Amino acid sequence: MLKIFQRINDVMTANINDLIDRVEDPERMVKQIIREMEEHIRASKEGVLNAMTSEKKLQKEVEHHRQQSETWRQQAEDALRGGNEGLSQSALARKKEHDHSLMTLGPSWEAAKHTSERLKTQLRGLEGKLAEARRRRTTLTARQRAAEAGYQMDRTLDHLRDGLDAHRKLDRMEERVSDMEARAEAIAELNDNASRLERDVRDMKIEKEVDDEFEVLKKQIADENSQQA
Repeated sequence: MLKIFQRINDVMTANINDLIDRVEDPERMVKQIIREMEEHIRASKEGVLNAMTSEKKLQKEVEHHRQQSETWRQQAEDALRGGNEGLSQSALARKKEHDHSLMTLGPSWEAAKHTSERLKTQLRGLEGKLAEARRRRTTLTARQRAAEAGYQMDRTLDHLRDGLDAHRKLDRMEERVSDMEARAEAIAELNDNASRLERDVRDMKIEKEVDDEFEVLKKQIADENSQQA
């Protein structure tokens, strides 16, 4: 019986937080620990009840022999007062039988009583630890929920940062496209200016050729008119 309490005490004094760190679901692990404690307490209660029952039986036997010893002592005294020494001696002999039983059972009862009290104390202590474990379960569950919420918040912030980074990339890309468009417009404008200059030069050249050809033609006609006159 004492070994059972020792084993339970070892479980209770273990570092529960270390156990929790090694599992994926701390809440489930704490519930499992509490269920094991409840089962141990149920088994321990049965053992304590058996010890108490044995102690009570011994107590009744001790009390019975004590009463019988006192009864036979009184009868021996009454027989002696009545002058019946033989009966008095026989009564004392019966008294001695009960005294002998008291000498045998008394220490056993005292030991059983001590063991019973010790087991009851340990059981009450274990029940206290169970109550503490239940309180710790509430606290640990709340801490787990807070940790999970914090983890989710961190992941959400990561997603938000990634989203903002992606949006900044889009802004940079849009800026690059704008730069490309502006450059294309500048190139087109330069090309347009170059084309206009080329046209002006060509037009001027054509105009000069026309003027030259016109002067040649005008001179030719003038010569023809001179010859006819």
